[in-house]
Amino acid sequence: MSLFTKVARPALFRLGGGDAEHAHEWTLDRLARLPAPALAAMRRWYGFSNPVEVFGVRFPNRVGLAAGVDKNGVALPAWPALGFGFVEVGTVTAKPQPGNDKPRLFRARASEGIVNRMGFNNAGAAALADRLAELGPLDVPLGISLGKSKVTPLEDAVEDYLTSYRLLHPYADYIAVNVSSPNTPGLRTLQDRDSIAALLKALAGPVPVLVKIAPDLTAPAIAELLEVCLEHGAAGIIATNTTLSRDGLAAADRHLANEAGGLSGAPLTARSREVVRFVHTESGGRLPIIGVGGIMSADDASRMLDAGAALVQLYSGFIYRGPDLVLEVARGARPARAAAAR
Repeated sequence: MSLFTKVARPALFRLGGGDAEHAHEWTLDRLARLPAPALAAMRRWYGFSNPVEVFGVRFPNRVGLAAGVDKNGVALPAWPALGFGFVEVGTVTAKPQPGNDKPRLFRARASEGIVNRMGFNNAGAAALADRLAELGPLDVPLGISLGKSKVTPLEDAVEDYLTSYRLLHPYADYIAVNVSSPNTPGLRTLQDRDSIAALLKALAGPVPVLVKIAPDLTAPAIAELLEVCLEHGAAGIIATNTTLSRDGLAAADRHLANEAGGLSGAPLTARSREVVRFVHTESGGRLPIIGVGGIMSADDASRMLDAGAALVQLYSGFIYRGPDLVLEVARGARPARAAAAR
């Protein structure tokens, strides 16, 4: 058991009377205030170089911070210092929005999972663009996840995404199109053939565009989506978002089964890997994959890479295991390492 899991995690989980969102915001605020000497010391401890090039972008290692952790990019210098080889901010929308009513973030502790119904709470694309312009380039690649504003009708979704894209693509090493969050009404319908084709046509440009998909799609639906992505020049797939399923929740967490929102973390490990394997096989390896969902160890990451992912991202695993997991995965995750155990 690490110092994080023995000391830091219990303390963080007590903040705000155990309120998960309070702890999240408190942590972001502290990370945002770290002085340069502290960041340098962290980088010396957690940094690990194992470069790889994916969709034309060079990554210092394969481990990224998933969207949703730092939606507004308030603590961007801290993430490379914690060892992440890339960072994805957002999901950000064209219009600022408060998200869904609180409480909206819940820990499934016994399952090492998280249920969230945040609803794309963010300060808006213009505010993020201003922050990124002031900050300047990061030391690692930056992905920016784009979503639809809740108030925008589905028929106007393309223009809504395009507004954010125009503001933010100059700062992005890649763009992630989030059409798979379960927490914005109707959003997942944008994963159908015509909608995703229109989006990809509109967002075609100099920056690689990846599509983030839901784990709840059927195999035929994923296959159709992949066909459209290949036809319209998507640079890759991010698999997967959170799930509406509550399979894998431990008995102690069953009280969360009726909470609306998406489930992430260890209960999603097997399904995310299954989707990644399907995407890799169905696309013939032509679409690079960022694997995300339930990566709680280097072995989980290795299995994700074996399934066909080129890169991996952490969210719930980082919450439960802390920065030691970033270094563990960066050092230990290798394609084919876990092939014999599959």
